[in-house]
Amino acid sequence: FPYTTLFRSFLLNIFIGYRSHEKVNKQNVKFNIELDHVNPKHLNDKDIKSIFNYEKITKIIKNLTKNKHYNFLESLADDIFNELFKDKRINKIRLKIEKLDAIKGTVSVGIEVIKKRINV
Repeated sequence: FPYTTLFRSFLLNIFIGYRSHEKVNKQNVKFNIELDHVNPKHLNDKDIKSIFNYEKITKIIKNLTKNKHYNFLESLADDIFNELFKDKRINKIRLKIEKLDAIKGTVSVGIEVIKKRINV
């Protein structure tokens, strides 16, 4: 069955940015993700493997951002796409990443990207 898994307002305080002050000061970053996927297993209320596990998303993002400084949101987005598309059930990802404290007078600045799996 096709599903869309929603992942809203995941907040991390990470090093990200091109400017020198961004390399030494962490920033609050918000992630929103929609995953369109199929679930080949029959739903089983007692088996977490029968659904898409939300925790997997947080672990991927935390692992990517804890050991690497990204200059650009676009670079981080590419790495998130590459990691998430390793799960063959995912067909399409909408990813929105926002810096919450980057520019005075704004609530946030960021990017939104949609990618579909390319079947080779």
